[in-house]
Amino acid sequence: MYSQLCQDDMPMVRRSAASNLGKFAAAVENAHLKAEIMQICNNLTQDDQDSVLLLAVEGCAALGKLLEPQDCVAHILPVIVNFSQDKSWRVRYMVANQLFELCEAVGPQPTRMDLVPAYVRLLRDNEAEVRIAAAGKITKFSQILSPELATQHILPCVKELSSDSSQHVRSALASVIMGMAPVLGKDATIEQLLPIYLSLLKDEFPDVRLNIISKLDQVNQVVGIDLLSQSLLPAIVELAEDRHWRVRLPIIEYIPLLASQLGVGFFYDKLDTLCMQWLQDKVYSI
Repeated sequence: MYSQLCQDDMPMVRRSAASNLGKFAAAVENAHLKAEIMQICNNLTQDDQDSVLLLAVEGCAALGKLLEPQDCVAHILPVIVNFSQDKSWRVRYMVANQLFELCEAVGPQPTRMDLVPAYVRLLRDNEAEVRIAAAGKITKFSQILSPELATQHILPCVKELSSDSSQHVRSALASVIMGMAPVLGKDATIEQLLPIYLSLLKDEFPDVRLNIISKLDQVNQVVGIDLLSQSLLPAIVELAEDRHWRVRLPIIEYIPLLASQLGVGFFYDKLDTLCMQWLQDKVYSI
């Protein structure tokens, strides 16, 4: 019956069936996964409706976790890699959201050989929505790769995204990029990531700057408070004294978090004067 629903003439019915592929696969015996369920999955991934394909991608990722790694590589991996280049940006967007889940199912070597190249393509996709989804997975992908591979494949894309034309892409990047510091280590963070942090900290859009400030503790753990204060604090102080109060206000709201990350002593040395200055600000909101 489920197979018939997945081939129903009504797209709405097929969408509903596709949305439950993962749940249905989890409920059947393993003996049926490679035969019946895989055939159903193949049919859904060849549907002519994008709305069905979107759900089929999600179902493939869920099904991949249930299969043995070799079966996932043989049957699911080629489908997902192909979808990562689909003509529909919505399908590529869904792949960008699900790709990391598949990495855990296929293992290290297929991830390096097939999924990382697909992921890099998504990071450089011509649609901003796809880049946003892919950017949100940067730290997770970096964590499953060696520092060398992360530096070779992911870092060049990070540099490109830090100057992306879309503020939403840069904001998505800023919310996760700090997580790369523990992966790359102190030297690579200082040489490669700190310049990117600084550029994002000076971004014209507040959300980008705030996403960087809110994750400073992840960098602090890697490079140390002294280097962090030397490299990033001047940019923070500059923002805190911006002539536009709407720029100053978000910085003020993040000062307690910043103080907790940098320490009480550092707060009194570097930030206390700023706080006293804000108390005398002419704008009541400040």
